Amino acid sequence: MRAPGRVVPLVLGAILLGACSGDGSGSSTSTPPAPTETATSPSGSTDAAEPVEAADFDPASFDSSAAVDNEWFPLTPGTQFVYRGSSLDDGKPLSHAVVFTVSDMVKEVNGVQAVVIWDRDYTEGELVEEEIAFFAQDHDGNVWHLGQYPEEFENGKLHKSPGWVAGEEGAKAGIAMKAEPKVGDPSYSQGYAPAPLNWDDWGKTAQVGIETCVPVDCYENVLVVEEFEPSKPGAFQLKYYAPGVGNVRVGWRGKNDEDHEVLKLIEVRQLDEAAMDEVRQAVLELDEHAFARIPAYGATSPVEPA
Repeated sequence: MRAPGRVVPLVLGAILLGACSGDGSGSSTSTPPAPTETATSPSGSTDAAEPVEAADFDPASFDSSAAVDNEWFPLTPGTQFVYRGSSLDDGKPLSHAVVFTVSDMVKEVNGVQAVVIWDRDYTEGELVEEEIAFFAQDHDGNVWHLGQYPEEFENGKLHKSPGWVAGEEGAKAGIAMKAEPKVGDPSYSQGYAPAPLNWDDWGKTAQVGIETCVPVDCYENVLVVEEFEPSKPGAFQLKYYAPGVGNVRVGWRGKNDEDHEVLKLIEVRQLDEAAMDEVRQAVLELDEHAFARIPAYGATSPVEPA
């Protein structure tokens, strides 16, 4: 799962500072401790930490689930986050932008009503990926990731659409953000889909209470979550969450990280009704595409107004 992004000057050189560290942080941000890999993949490896989704996901634990007001990951309909930065392609730095929009549409997945996110990813100004993703909040305030439908493009043409939804064909929901993330807690699954997709992302609370500055503002009491795939050791994405705002920065760490992705929040917008009409149309179209291309998607309900 990739987060928000938008319009302002960016600094590309930050990603080239070192082979194993790239938190993309401002001068006031301390570096998180060395990451650990103690995850247990639902695909069968053994470990002390149980997959949080296998132990805790229960549709009965959700009520007003599409109303996501988690302190670290609030999803208010009509809010759009714009990020800009850079990433590497075969060692070459390229400009990178992400636009993350919270729609006012919902979708029922695995018996749970989820808010629908519309996410667009640009490299050198060209759209390379567009997706809808589904998030819901349980009674305790944990935000769950229930699936996604992406469309990936090459040279302006659709290349593939590896979508999955929780509860179908072995796919499982995962934790997008805990209600009370704490350093020292075990790593947790952020969602799982078996082969041929092999979607197996994990998160772990790396640090809390730090400061960081991005073009939008400077933030205190920031949470840092490190994300990784058990099958790709030594590669970590770092996400910085400001209380009451959400994801404000993306960085990287690890000798095996090839992307060196760095993003900073450059703008937060509250969309007007005309803009929201465009968001709804885009969400509906992607939802229709998913029904036509992903067999497992047929078990879900079409998106609808919240």
